[in-house]
Amino acid sequence: MEDSKLDAYIPADMAKRAEASGIRKANRDLISAFFLAIQAGAFIAFGAALFTYVIHDSTLPVGLTQLIGGLSFSLGLILVVIAGADLFTGDTLMVMACFTGAITYRKMLRSWIIVFTGNLVGSLAIVLLVFYSGHWLGNDGAVGAKALDIANTKVNLTVLQAFSSAMLCNVLVCLAIWLCYSARSVTDKILAILFPITAFVAMGFEHSIANMYFIPAGLLLKSNPDIVSMLGNPDFSQLTLLGFLVKNLIPVVIGNMVGGAVFVGSVYWILYLHNPVEHE
Repeated sequence: MEDSKLDAYIPADMAKRAEASGIRKANRDLISAFFLAIQAGAFIAFGAALFTYVIHDSTLPVGLTQLIGGLSFSLGLILVVIAGADLFTGDTLMVMACFTGAITYRKMLRSWIIVFTGNLVGSLAIVLLVFYSGHWLGNDGAVGAKALDIANTKVNLTVLQAFSSAMLCNVLVCLAIWLCYSARSVTDKILAILFPITAFVAMGFEHSIANMYFIPAGLLLKSNPDIVSMLGNPDFSQLTLLGFLVKNLIPVVIGNMVGGAVFVGSVYWILYLHNPVEHE
C-alpha cells in the first residue's frame, strides 16, 4: 500500500530533498543568493532581539527563562524556512549534494561565502535599526543592559568553549533543517523547528549568525555609561571588534561548520545517499 500523502517523508526521501536543495542553492545567481542571505541574517536578528527582550527581566528559574527564550528565538529560523531565505549554518548541509557529485566544491564554497556575507549584512542592518529605534531603552534601559551582558559573556568564552558550543549548536540547527525535509505542510515545518532550536538556545550554544546581532549590539551599547552602570561596570576589555572576531566569530564559524557538515550532513549522506539503508 502506498504511503499516505499526509505521512512525513522517510529519511531516504529526506536525503534526496536535501541534495536537491543543495543543488538549487549552489546554482543560484549572485544577486538572488545575496539578497536571500540578507533576509536570513535579518530574520535571525529578529529572533535574537525578541530573545533579549523576552528574558531581560525574568524572575523565573534560569532553566525556565532559557526555555522561554529559546521558544522566542525560534522565530528566526521559522522565518528563514517558511518565508524562504539562505542561512549559512543551515547551508552546511550542502555537503550532501557535494559528496554525491551533484555540485562541485567550488560552487559550494562560493555559495557559502555569498551567504555568510549576506547574513552579516542583514544582521548588522537590524542591529543598527534596533539601536536607533531606541528599543534598548525599554524598561528604563534594562533591555539594553541585558543585550550588553549577553555580548560581553560571549566574547569572554575561551576559544575551545566557543568552538565546542558552536559544534553542538549547529548539530541541532541542521537537525531542525533535516527534520523540515520530512515535512509536507507549514505546520509540520514549524513543529520540526521549535524543539531543536529551543534546545540549542536554552542550553546557551553558540550560533555564528545570531552572534552577528548579539555582539555588535553590545559593541554599540557599551559606549552608553548609563547602560554600563546598570551592570555594575564590569570588565569590557574583550568586548571589541577584535575580540568579536578572534574570541567568538572565527571559532564559532568553524565549530558551526564542523557540527553541520560533519555530524549531520556527512552522516546522512553516508546513510542514505552513499550507502543507502532501508528504513521502516
